[in-house]
Amino acid sequence: MKKSEELKKALDILDSELKKKGISRRDAFKVAGLGSAAFLMGSQTEAEAATVANASEAKGKIVIVGGGLAGIATAAKLTNDLANPDITIIEPNPQSVSYQPGQTLIGAGIWDKSDIIYDTKDFVPSGVKMVKDKVMEFDPESNKVKTEGGEVISYDFLVVATGLVLDFGKIKGLEGVGLSSESNPEVSKKVGKNGVHSIYYADGAVNTWKGMQELIQEAKTGKKLKALFTHPNTPIKCGGAPKKIMYLTNSRLTEAGVRDNVDLYFYPNGGKMFGVPQYHDAIVKQFEARNMKWDYKNNLVEIDTDKKIATFEKRWLEKGAWDEDIEDYEMVPRAKKVEREYDFIHITPPMRAPDAVKNSSLAWQRGSASKGGWVELDKDTLQHTRYPNVFGLGDVAGIPMGKTGGSTRKQYNVLVENLISAMEGKSLTSKYAGYTVCPLITDIGSIMLAEFDWTKKPTPSFPLDPTTERYIWWLLKVYALKPMTIYGMLSGRA
Repeated sequence: MKKSEELKKALDILDSELKKKGISRRDAFKVAGLGSAAFLMGSQTEAEAATVANASEAKGKIVIVGGGLAGIATAAKLTNDLANPDITIIEPNPQSVSYQPGQTLIGAGIWDKSDIIYDTKDFVPSGVKMVKDKVMEFDPESNKVKTEGGEVISYDFLVVATGLVLDFGKIKGLEGVGLSSESNPEVSKKVGKNGVHSIYYADGAVNTWKGMQELIQEAKTGKKLKALFTHPNTPIKCGGAPKKIMYLTNSRLTEAGVRDNVDLYFYPNGGKMFGVPQYHDAIVKQFEARNMKWDYKNNLVEIDTDKKIATFEKRWLEKGAWDEDIEDYEMVPRAKKVEREYDFIHITPPMRAPDAVKNSSLAWQRGSASKGGWVELDKDTLQHTRYPNVFGLGDVAGIPMGKTGGSTRKQYNVLVENLISAMEGKSLTSKYAGYTVCPLITDIGSIMLAEFDWTKKPTPSFPLDPTTERYIWWLLKVYALKPMTIYGMLSGRA
């Protein structure tokens, strides 16, 4: 299906569904905070004309490492905003622009894998050079990178958009690492079968749906079963996804009439459901209403896939000796290993930067960010704090929060404006405010649209209670956000 045909089909479905609610597509996009998506509302020609008129004459060789959503969107906007762009993208995966947010929907049987797979070559901007290789070494002192194939590529400006690594092997009993846009043959030796699942890579999402159906069939026999859902002790992409797949499992079990036969447990490493208090409170109420259980400060450290036993490190504080200086009792950290049986377990793996980034001087050299190897950036300008000709964005960015496609939609615009300013020798004035959006699927047919920024306060795009689950957000998630991303962001205009 041609790009234009797929876009038209998706938007026609959206129009039909919105019409039933008495809402226009334009108003729906406005409600969802997608007012910048002029590309999807028919004003592409006007946007192109404005871009050409304001194109910068700045020159310089730009190398973008990573050809996923963040990398291609950045290249597209740079192509739009520079009169004479010289851009090279280095990316080994021919399907790196696959629509990863759809993996949650695949895991619940709502979409198929084919709904999220795209060929990267179809989105590479005209004039941009594509190198099908993997960067193995960064040398920012010499302004060069070295690829797996042995090619040394120099640059005047570098954009790091490699994405992150799913570090399943950090959990004892599992194997391998991988990227969510690629198949994981090593990981799939243990994950994707025998009740062990993860939606964090495409094939894993397909298997999650199979596993969910197996759980339902077993529950229909009358057995009392346990389904566990984990959240690790590292930053992760789409922090709401571990809860989304739990909500959807609840929906499918309820739909099949077997919810009472399956206990659902959420075991997050953290001490709250969400970093924004208002969203935390709303999620707790949603869990209580659905009889979904949880226990904070649990990190999955080991799993026996044959015996179906998951081992967590459970942490807590105990009252210690009286401290005369602070006139209070000392709180002593404690931890122990807790084994839990399961029939179905969804694993959100630990995540980190790719080795080439983690082992380079681009990575954070201090603080907790250094443990993940994330790129050291100024969180406002997205410029490297030690190498002024280096910028970064997306999942590999060493900034608070922001590992979502919605965040990248804001980041790449800021990055491009600042990169061009740097090329022109000007001050960097564009600021990323930390905008993050999590369309938290709470049921088949409802979503709580959690938007927030550095303030960790709700930042709704429209005057609606952001803690309320709504059908309109479901329509936008299922029908609008993918075409907006694939045909809006990847054109550099959304």
